Amino acid sequence: MAHRSVSTSVASARAATVTLSSLALAAGLLVSYATRVEPGRVQVVRITLPLPHLPSNLDGLTLAQISDIHAGRVMNAQRIRRFVAATNLLHPDIAVVTGDMFQYRPESAQMCARELANLRAPLGVYAIMGNHERRLPPEYGEQPFRRAGLTVLCNAAHEVRANGASLWLVGMDDLMRRHGDLTLALQGVPEDTCKILLVHEPDLADDAARFPIDLQLSGHTHGGQVRLPLIGPLILPILGRKYPMGLYRVGDMWVYTNRGLGMANPPVRFNCPPEITLLTLTCSGGKHDTA
Repeated sequence: MAHRSVSTSVASARAATVTLSSLALAAGLLVSYATRVEPGRVQVVRITLPLPHLPSNLDGLTLAQISDIHAGRVMNAQRIRRFVAATNLLHPDIAVVTGDMFQYRPESAQMCARELANLRAPLGVYAIMGNHERRLPPEYGEQPFRRAGLTVLCNAAHEVRANGASLWLVGMDDLMRRHGDLTLALQGVPEDTCKILLVHEPDLADDAARFPIDLQLSGHTHGGQVRLPLIGPLILPILGRKYPMGLYRVGDMWVYTNRGLGMANPPVRFNCPPEITLLTLTCSGGKHDTA
């Protein structure tokens, strides 16, 4: 009986060791995937949206949105260059960058600006400030992008003209650092025109929808970076918890929150790949399409 008991104990110990080894292997593979594989697998999300104030001459206009690059040690120049090339392959009419272009350091801002200078869109490349840009004085967090040729909108609007018609891009400054002023941004913009609001933090939407705005484009959330089945995102930032990812309708206004290209700490992505959004704008009143 004693011999059988010892044999059973040894077998149980071996089974436990195999189980622990399997769990350790699975955990290692999961960590490797979340840190090395998924962060580089950019997904192009294509959306067709009807905007009621879009002039018929601009029907079919395309806009590419990228966001939250977080240039730095993890998001190096080579990776940004690849994302810029992927955006250019979509041949958008307009390109926008909705904030948090670098992580912390002035040299990261300069590096990111150099790479974003290669974005190509015939009707212009536009950017707004996020909370990371506003951690530094404007000469370090904002001016590198202006010098790179991007049109930076800080509580300001820009009329985009094409085919004898126009729409307005309205850019808000960062909300978390209390720089944003939507009333100032809309100053001088005709009320009955098509307006696309660029604002880093998506949860402004409840306030923005009170204004005659057709579409809000935001980032900030990274989609949560880690999204578990049946649970969703584990952590979402302030001002990014109500509209964390994807397309929403708030009153008469569309809201789209881009998952971003980079990562905050910890630098992992799981079930939430980086994203480039390509929006095709129509003046029809039909249903929207996503792909």
